[in-house]
Amino acid sequence: MEGLMEIAQLGNPVLRQRAEAVKTSEFSELQPFFADLEKTMIVHHGVGIAAPQVSESIRAFIVAPKPNSRYPNAPLMPPTLMLNPKLISQSENIEMDWEGCLSIPGIRAKVPRASEIEVSYQTLDGNTVDTQFSGFAARVFLHELDHLEGIVFLDRTDSSEYVTDAEFMRIIEADMR
Repeated sequence: MEGLMEIAQLGNPVLRQRAEAVKTSEFSELQPFFADLEKTMIVHHGVGIAAPQVSESIRAFIVAPKPNSRYPNAPLMPPTLMLNPKLISQSENIEMDWEGCLSIPGIRAKVPRASEIEVSYQTLDGNTVDTQFSGFAARVFLHELDHLEGIVFLDRTDSSEYVTDAEFMRIIEADMR
């Protein structure tokens, strides 16, 4: 499929690098890249994707929670491209919940994350947005921000919490009953 990018898998060194800031002067020339990044995320049923996951070590990601086959209980939020994102503050309330990653297929784990966060990021037109996220959207933001720091979700959890995707689906189906 045209515009579909290869997703870097765990073990690829790009996933362990700290990504570089995107210069405002580069925003417009990167627009086709961001369109392909979103298309790749959608095709792979992601709820977010960071540029390093397609081997581009820049500080940019898309947050796009929505119900799909990988996350049937996700809330709906329009895909939002975030350039040079920053975590401003986070609540002390920590929630454990399941995460997966397009770069680590087939594995899920319970990961502790702040339930509410305040963030800042730039848009493609160069504007700065200051906003807050809670729940699943906060989790996705923090997961993607970790990618920009060379961190994967498995680094944030206890190995006793790992499950396969098939077992994860059994767990959430049982929880829905």
